[in-house]
Amino acid sequence: MIRLGLLITKRYRLLSVAAILDVFESANIFHEQQNKSPFFEITLFSSDDQPGEFNDLYTIQPIRNAVQQNLILIPAFGPGDLQVSIAKNQVCIPWLKEQYANGAEIASFCTGAFLLAMAGLLNGKEATTHIDAALTFASNFPEVIMKSDAVVTDDKGIYTSGGATSSFHLMLYLIQRYCGKEVTLRTAKMFAIDMDREQQTYFGTFTPLQNHGDGLVNMAQQKIETAYQEGRTIEELIQDIPASRRNVVRRFKQAIGLTPIEYLQKTRIEAAKKLLEQTDQSVLEVMLNSGYNDLKSFRQLFKKSTGVTPKEYRDKFNISRIDGMRNNRMSKRMPQNI
Repeated sequence: MIRLGLLITKRYRLLSVAAILDVFESANIFHEQQNKSPFFEITLFSSDDQPGEFNDLYTIQPIRNAVQQNLILIPAFGPGDLQVSIAKNQVCIPWLKEQYANGAEIASFCTGAFLLAMAGLLNGKEATTHIDAALTFASNFPEVIMKSDAVVTDDKGIYTSGGATSSFHLMLYLIQRYCGKEVTLRTAKMFAIDMDREQQTYFGTFTPLQNHGDGLVNMAQQKIETAYQEGRTIEELIQDIPASRRNVVRRFKQAIGLTPIEYLQKTRIEAAKKLLEQTDQSVLEVMLNSGYNDLKSFRQLFKKSTGVTPKEYRDKFNISRIDGMRNNRMSKRMPQNI
């Protein structure tokens, strides 16, 4: 059997741990139903010195007692400061490095990639994480090749997934690797997972850092956020900032991880996304109200940023349209009065 170790980190996200256990236990059950041995010997580990319990169903073993694993899974961290989460799990890093050096493969889900990166195990490798944490990840770990739009990455025995439901795609990827296509398809059907998702970009929300401590950059951010609709260039928007353009660009990049023009583009695209989600404005109106004046250029920039066209984005996320389609389907199912 494959020794699968699930690391119960400090400040883990409960949904992530529960999903991992459910999916991999299901893969075992599918095999047992064919009168075969389970694929995975699942063991839970933590950095605590004494054994514990998880949900009254599993015993949690100290990592100091762990034998060599074949596959180690790191769940997503829960809400809160990721730096605090990483600090609370520093003690796990030597164990992860030793296990990997001795042949274990390691997979992280969503923001669990931050712990792998802190261990140095992602240096020079491709990785992904939750789309909204990708900018923070890239600025903190420049030696990692961040693929923010990727749903799953696989690089030299290290696997990462994008955010939330993208974790299921990594689980399927691992099940196919270890168990084969038949079990993978059965698992996908049981959990209603679409297997053809290729990117997660359109799930992102631009939430720029504000508490970086640079007042000049805060001033530039405010000017961009209050005047992005006016269609002015970035030079025009920041011309009143009491510093040279070169200095503003340098400090902006240092504080936020973006140049001012990148910040302006992301602000405008985020505004366009909200208009597509919440209004019935035409694509032309959305373009004008988010600060653009060339429809072809807007469509190209929007698709580059989100991975889909403005129309495709509206079809996927416009609340009124989704409600209308749902109500229409429900009305068709209801019996008609005779």
